[in-house]
Amino acid sequence: MGEPFYRSVIWSAKSVFAGLGLRFDITGEQHIPLQGGAVLAINHTSYLDFALAGIPADRRDRRVVRFMAKESIFRHPVAGPMMRGMKHIPVDRDAGSAAFRDAVGALKEGELVGVFPEATMSRSLEIKEIKNGAVRMARVANVPLIPMIVFGGHRILGYGHRDLTRGRTIAITVGEPVPTPRGSDPDVVTEELRERMSSLLDETIERYPDRPDGASWIPARWGGSAPTLEEAAEIERARREERSAD
Repeated sequence: MGEPFYRSVIWSAKSVFAGLGLRFDITGEQHIPLQGGAVLAINHTSYLDFALAGIPADRRDRRVVRFMAKESIFRHPVAGPMMRGMKHIPVDRDAGSAAFRDAVGALKEGELVGVFPEATMSRSLEIKEIKNGAVRMARVANVPLIPMIVFGGHRILGYGHRDLTRGRTIAITVGEPVPTPRGSDPDVVTEELRERMSSLLDETIERYPDRPDGASWIPARWGGSAPTLEEAAEIERARREERSAD
């Protein structure tokens, strides 16, 4: 309930969302505990996901989320001080053990930690292959592992896309915790998490109010024109080759 800087950022984000006339359809927020630590495993399709994924926690007695984010953001002259002020957790992909340790420490202290287990945004809008870090953190810290789907932010600000049209819907679904029993194989549980997230994604899209045939903001499997998982993987491969050639 403290966190004056974080709360000021939340207030600012809410003001922006109100200015955009965003409509929020949120279900399952009761799965986020009112007290104690938990890992929130969130899908990733837009640059707004950090702000949007914190809304269900804010509705749960104004809880805040410590998000894990790539270390380069913390070096940005504007975003860096903000990220540090909100006590988010930097992730150096070449030395991830420090971030894992910091996240587990925060969880044991009763914090909510937000993780994007796909690592990068999904161009297909489907759930890509995911890393097992979220499962391992939840198990080591002995806290719930809670899957979450955020859908709609990519219509506003995503890969190569910016549209500030008012009145978009943001649908968020918070699922029941995924068990992470001691002694279980993290990779097996991670696949269970991915299946649960995929199921929640379908549930979220099914109730999404605006999904005309061929819409770019709808996965191909649902009749949209977003790339398939295979097509998205090929786009990512080509982009990596372009960057390495520069």
